Amino acid sequence: MNPEFWQGKRVFVTGHTGFKGSWLSLWLQEMGAIVKGFSLAPPTTPSLYVEANVSVGMSSIEGDIRDFLHLRQAIYEFKPEIVFHMAAQPLVRLSYDDPIDTYSTNVMGTVHLLEAVKQIGGVKAVVNITSDKCYENREWVWGYREDEAMGGYDPYSNSKGCAELVASSYRQSFFNKDKYDQHGCALASVRAGNVIGGGDWAADRLIPDMLQAFSNKKVVEIRSPHAIRPWQHVLEPLSGYLTVAEKLYDQGCAYAEGWNFGPRDEDAKPVEWIVEHLSALWGHDALWQLSDGEHPHEAHYLKLDCSKADMRLNWHPVWNLEQTLNKIVNWQKAWLSNQDMKQYTLNEIKEYMNARVGN
Repeated sequence: MNPEFWQGKRVFVTGHTGFKGSWLSLWLQEMGAIVKGFSLAPPTTPSLYVEANVSVGMSSIEGDIRDFLHLRQAIYEFKPEIVFHMAAQPLVRLSYDDPIDTYSTNVMGTVHLLEAVKQIGGVKAVVNITSDKCYENREWVWGYREDEAMGGYDPYSNSKGCAELVASSYRQSFFNKDKYDQHGCALASVRAGNVIGGGDWAADRLIPDMLQAFSNKKVVEIRSPHAIRPWQHVLEPLSGYLTVAEKLYDQGCAYAEGWNFGPRDEDAKPVEWIVEHLSALWGHDALWQLSDGEHPHEAHYLKLDCSKADMRLNWHPVWNLEQTLNKIVNWQKAWLSNQDMKQYTLNEIKEYMNARVGN
């Protein structure tokens, strides 16, 4: 990725008040982009969006992507060159409790975003963010490639598979590469593994649950200790998304397809490994136990094959899992000690950018 590319670019981000959206918005600000966000209010209290003062340095609209007319008007008024679509209901367990909201947000929200872009015109690059869970999970020991079948057992995972199918249909029907000279818009979908980092307070996520319990000196309940996930720092896939956007902008439909961004194979670890290492990093107040009772179905084994991103984008992870856990603990302790979390987070972004240049 090229930081200078983003200077002065008009970038529209849906879901900018969420965890990943806040990190991305700060990164775009740091590189000099003109950023406008469209999202509901921050989904948690506290939130990275508030604690790192993400709103300072960008414009923001509070809106629901299920409100097509509001979304279209926001895009029309801003006239973006690049769009990142992140707004979503992101939790597996919540999708069991509220499948209607999950599908209406993740599927129809994607339809609304792409339809608004189609109707208004002028957008050169759209990056549709879904999830590694969009794939039909067969509990394979090898990683899923971008051309694997879409699917999903639970409503969340299934909704992300549906969102991928929506993007594929729009790509073929309205943003077809053979008619690029007419529409001028290139659309890609990007899929990442379990994204972790400082400033995540989402419910029913392993690391936020652990950090909240540790901070309050409580025992954290752990479920599915043997489930294996592709853990990675949030900046890793975001660097991939930014790289794809640059390629779409500069080279059009040559990169308008699906892309995986995940960790190296050795960083696909079981939940128990994460629990033990994060507890050791935190110190003596870290207490945990296995959770009793039944839990909704979640995938046991899930891994991505990212060789295409490596070969065609020269993208690969730069921080390993132990480095990532260290940074998460340090971020949380900095927040607990009332440091300036916007500057702290921007410094972490700069550190990552320097590490990527060195790799």
